[in-house]
Amino acid sequence: MVTLSSDKSTIQHVHIDLGERSYTIDIGAGLLDDPGSFARLPKASSAMIVSNTTVAPLYLERLRRSIQAHYAVVQEVLLPDGEAYKTWESLNLIFDALLSRACDRKTVLFALGGGVVGDMTGFAAAAFMRGVPFVQVPTTLLAQVDSSVGGKTAINHPLGKNMIGAFYQPQRVICDLATLDTLPDRELSAGLAEVIKYGPIADLGFLDWIEANMEALRSREPSALAHAVRRSCEIKAEVVGQDERESGLRAILNFGHTFGHAIEAGMGYGAWLHGEAVGCGMVMATRLSARLGLVDQAFLLRVQRLVEAAGLPVRAPVLDEKDNSGRYLSLMRLDKKADAGEIRFVLVDGSGSAVLRGAPDALVAEVIEESCGT
Repeated sequence: MVTLSSDKSTIQHVHIDLGERSYTIDIGAGLLDDPGSFARLPKASSAMIVSNTTVAPLYLERLRRSIQAHYAVVQEVLLPDGEAYKTWESLNLIFDALLSRACDRKTVLFALGGGVVGDMTGFAAAAFMRGVPFVQVPTTLLAQVDSSVGGKTAINHPLGKNMIGAFYQPQRVICDLATLDTLPDRELSAGLAEVIKYGPIADLGFLDWIEANMEALRSREPSALAHAVRRSCEIKAEVVGQDERESGLRAILNFGHTFGHAIEAGMGYGAWLHGEAVGCGMVMATRLSARLGLVDQAFLLRVQRLVEAAGLPVRAPVLDEKDNSGRYLSLMRLDKKADAGEIRFVLVDGSGSAVLRGAPDALVAEVIEESCGT
């Protein structure tokens, strides 16, 4: 078992090597209240904090106090909370605030919240005046281990998740582990889905560790969370450093996401949390891997039990009573990894590596119906 210090003075750093766009992920407790956490960022006269109506009452004033040491003017814009609001309308709230308050191309945006806030702030930063700097300050486990890292920014479309966006890297990611204390249990479990995914695709030793420490993670044991966040970020940083724009290797980070995104779109954004859909999607993707002979039934049961132990659903929802598998397949053909209409899945081989490949529709349909019936 790996044990890391829970001392609030301990700060861990993970570096993402992208040449001129390189940056660090800072991980520790109490970073939000330390003005030093926000030193050595791009110089500007003003900053804009983007948050939502749930996170702002908890952390906005604390962030404001810390960054006021570096910016003469600190303003804010609040978005409605939830995946259902990851839309053009919400994105325009950010643009409206930036334009109406005379912000310029040096203004630094700070994304304070979970994955939805981070994705929309990053997209706004990429587009406003053709690019302004931004900083990720993720307050959910899912955002700390995945969505805040790597520069993917986007909004949803009714036909597909994250289909409208840009690759745009932050200046820094600041993960204050203390913000996880206020995270609802359901949101914590959703974040654990993105922690679990790194094991089957990249590090079976980490998968062993997650299994041994699941109770500690769900109990918010500080050293367990610190290790989970750091190792997840290390794996993602290594992958992103080799394939920033998802031309090949980076696609493995979407393990479970092809099925998961179909669940989110088919049920309506927000009905299931993203991590819940991904957790179930990982079980479905592993089941497909087993049907293709890549893993055995024991590995499938291992993944399923771990997802269930995290408090996540392992039974897929029925999206259409008349043609359920057809509905799933039509939604998955809109996935960004699809190639000329062929659905490509991130599949695992049980050795800590993953492969991107297609599968016959008939076989995928069998997996879908089996997953909905277990």
